[in-house]
Amino acid sequence: MDNIEVKKKDRTLLVGLAIVIVIMVCLCIAGIFLVNPPEETVQGQVEATNVRISGKLPGRIVAFYVEEGQHVKKGDTLAYIHSSTVDAKLYQAQAIEQAASAQNRKAEAGTRSQIISGAYDLWQQAVAAESIHKKTYERVENLFKQGVVSEQKRDEARAAYDAAVAQASAAKSQYELALEGAQAEDKAAARAQQQAARGTVMEVESMLEDRYLTAPCDGEITDIFPHIGELVGTGTPIMNVMRNDDRWVTFNVREELLNKLTMGKEIEVMIPALGKKETTLKIFYIKDMGSYAVWNATKASGQYDSKTFQVKARPVEPIENLRPGMSVIMLDAKQYEQ
Repeated sequence: MDNIEVKKKDRTLLVGLAIVIVIMVCLCIAGIFLVNPPEETVQGQVEATNVRISGKLPGRIVAFYVEEGQHVKKGDTLAYIHSSTVDAKLYQAQAIEQAASAQNRKAEAGTRSQIISGAYDLWQQAVAAESIHKKTYERVENLFKQGVVSEQKRDEARAAYDAAVAQASAAKSQYELALEGAQAEDKAAARAQQQAARGTVMEVESMLEDRYLTAPCDGEITDIFPHIGELVGTGTPIMNVMRNDDRWVTFNVREELLNKLTMGKEIEVMIPALGKKETTLKIFYIKDMGSYAVWNATKASGQYDSKTFQVKARPVEPIENLRPGMSVIMLDAKQYEQ
């Protein structure tokens, strides 16, 4: 009786095992025919042109008239930079221009004893001023080497000394001109010296035009780098303006997808951040990303290293609220495969 029961249990286990095996085989077969591989997603990112605002005037930031996130129009005033050094250079240049203009008038009027005497006095004054500025510069230079004064103070003293040297040289030339008499060549030289002085004034004035930085285009202030009161040098970045009229999307794709992603091709995309908005882009740029950007083969044979290409496309129509950094999904990416 016991043997019969054992045999029945063995048969039941075998039948159950067979049923499990059959079910597993059926599931595998169904998986082969029913399960499809996931579609490949090609994702890009919105980018925009940022215009960097900088000036040629070294000085101190006095005021900002905009803030980050603010929209501006072309020509709007963005910031004010003050430079006492350049103001002083303008004053010196104007003084030299006035002196050159006066000497030119004297040359045109002819040489008189009073003119000769005056020219000599001006020369001696300039020589005395040069001597004083030289001693001042030498003292400041020694203090700078000792770390007592800043480099800016040393540079200001040097600029004042150079200006004094130039003034002394100009005064000497005018004195010698008065001694020799105002010949035609002398008059021409006086006019040229006046024009050169005027050119120096115009050069400094052009630098001072950058005291007020203005927007070069319509856009949005994305970054402001320095703070009010900070010193900035020539060409120092002050802020970035993101252009309103220049947006595009960048995709990094394997070269197998380039069969139909050709220059000028229009592609359909979806923007999740804008409520999954669907729109059309037009390709305007295709370039390989170099040997450092490759998709390595997964098999030892029968495969090859696929290079990565950068594809850029612009919206066919303007898209409201489209901002840099937003993700963009290429729809039906599988249709672009070879």
